[in-house]
Amino acid sequence: MVFASLFFVFVFLTLNLLSQLLLPKPTWKNLAMLMFSLVFYTWTGLRCTLLMLLMVFICKVGAVCIEESKSKKIPLAVTISLCLGILGVFKYAGFAVSTAALITGENFTVPQIVLPIGISFYTFQLISYVVDVYREEIPAQRSYWRLLLYACLFHQCIAGPIVRYKDVQKDLDERNMNVSDAAEGVRRFCTGLMKKAVIANSCSLIADRMLDVGADALTETSAAGIFLGLFALHLRNYFDFSGYSDMAIGMGLICGLHYKENFNYPYISQSVSEFWRRWHISLCTFFRDYLYFPLGGSRCSVLLQLRNLFVVWFLTGLWHGAGWNYILWGLYWGVMLVIQKFVVRNHLSWLPAPIKILGITLISILGLTIFQFTDLSLMIIALKGLFMMNGNPLTDFGTALIFKNNIFLLLFGILAATPIFKIMRDRLKEKSETDTLAYVVFAACEIFIPLILFLLAVDALAGDSYNPFIYFQF
Repeated sequence: MVFASLFFVFVFLTLNLLSQLLLPKPTWKNLAMLMFSLVFYTWTGLRCTLLMLLMVFICKVGAVCIEESKSKKIPLAVTISLCLGILGVFKYAGFAVSTAALITGENFTVPQIVLPIGISFYTFQLISYVVDVYREEIPAQRSYWRLLLYACLFHQCIAGPIVRYKDVQKDLDERNMNVSDAAEGVRRFCTGLMKKAVIANSCSLIADRMLDVGADALTETSAAGIFLGLFALHLRNYFDFSGYSDMAIGMGLICGLHYKENFNYPYISQSVSEFWRRWHISLCTFFRDYLYFPLGGSRCSVLLQLRNLFVVWFLTGLWHGAGWNYILWGLYWGVMLVIQKFVVRNHLSWLPAPIKILGITLISILGLTIFQFTDLSLMIIALKGLFMMNGNPLTDFGTALIFKNNIFLLLFGILAATPIFKIMRDRLKEKSETDTLAYVVFAACEIFIPLILFLLAVDALAGDSYNPFIYFQF
C-alpha cells in the first residue's frame, strides 16, 4: 500500500483519521494507530512485519539493559550489531556474494532474499533510540507496544522522514490534536500528494522515455536527450521524496504528531554542503550525529577529517542501495565536499547566486547519472553521451519535440522546487493580519488551493496507472 493511491486516500486514511478523531483517550488513539500501522506494513507481506517485531524486541531489551547495566557499552554494541546484522543479511547478502564471486572468479550461488520495504528507515530509527538511551537523553521505553508504534508509524515507516524517539515521545504520550495543526496537516498532505501524483509521476515518464531504453538506444541518444532525461529525473526525485515527506508530516499533524522537516528547497543551494543541509535532512543529521561526530567530525587533523568524510559518504551511498553505483555515488559526493572544504573554500563567493545554484544543479545531475544506472556499463554510456563521446549528436528532433511537449511541466517543476510559492503565502498571511481584503483572499486560498491540489492529484491517480514506487531499495 502506498500513499499515492485512491484506496489509501479514500479508505485506509479516512478510517484512520476517523479513529483518531472519535477515540477520546491518547491510549486508545495510540492503540488504533498501532493497529492501522501494522495493517499498513503487513500489506507488503507478513514476513516483513515479523522481522520488524523482532527488531523492535531486540531494541526494547537492549535499551533496558543499557539503562540498567553498569557496562553500558556491551549491550549497546550487541544491540546495534544485531540490528545492522539483520539489515545486512536482508539488504546486502546478495550484493556481498555476487561481489565475492566477481573478485574470486568462483561460481557462488547468489541468495535471492526479498528486501523488506522501509527496513533501512526503521532500523536507523531504532538505532537512534538505543543510542539516545545510552547517552541518557531519553529513558528506556518499558512498553514493547509503545516502542513498536514508534517504529512502525505508517506515516513515515517506509519512506521517511527518519524520526527520533525523543522528538515524538511527548506527542505519543499526550496526543494533543487541534484545529490549526489539522488544517496545516491537510494542506501539507494535499501538497505532497500533488507533488507525487502530478509532478513526480509526469517527470518519471520523461526520464524513462529518455534513459530506460537499453544500451544500443542510449548510445545513439543525443547529449541533450540524456540531459533532458536526467533533469526530469532530478525533478522527479525531489518531488517524489519531498512529496512523501510532506504527506507524512501532514498526516502526523492531523493526528497530533509533529515530525521535523525533511526537505528545505535543496535546489536553491549555492554550495555542496548547503545542498546536503537541505536534502533528506533526517538522514543527513542521523549520519552527522551518530557517525560523523563520534568519529571526531571536523575537530581533528586533516587526514582524520578526510577519513571521517569518506566513511560517512561510503555508508551513505551503501544505505541507498546494494550496488556499486550507490557506493560510487556516495564517494562522488564525498569528493565534492572535500573539494569544497579544502580547495574551493570561499574563493567563489564572489559569483552571483544564480551561477552558484546552476553549478550545484549540474554537480547534482552528474551525480544522479551515477546513482541512476545500477548497470555500470550503462552508466559509462550515459556519462560519455553527455559529452557526445559516443558519436551521438548534440540534439535531435525527438528530444526537441519531447522538450516542447513538456516545457510547461518542467517550468512549473522548477518554480515549485523554489520557495517562491511559500514566500507569496507568507507575505499574504502577514498582510492579512492588518488588511481585511488580504484576510479574505488568504482564507479563500487556504481553503480552495489544497482542495484544487487534491482534486488534481486524484484525477492523475484515477486516470493513469503509471505510479512508480521508488522506495523498494530502502
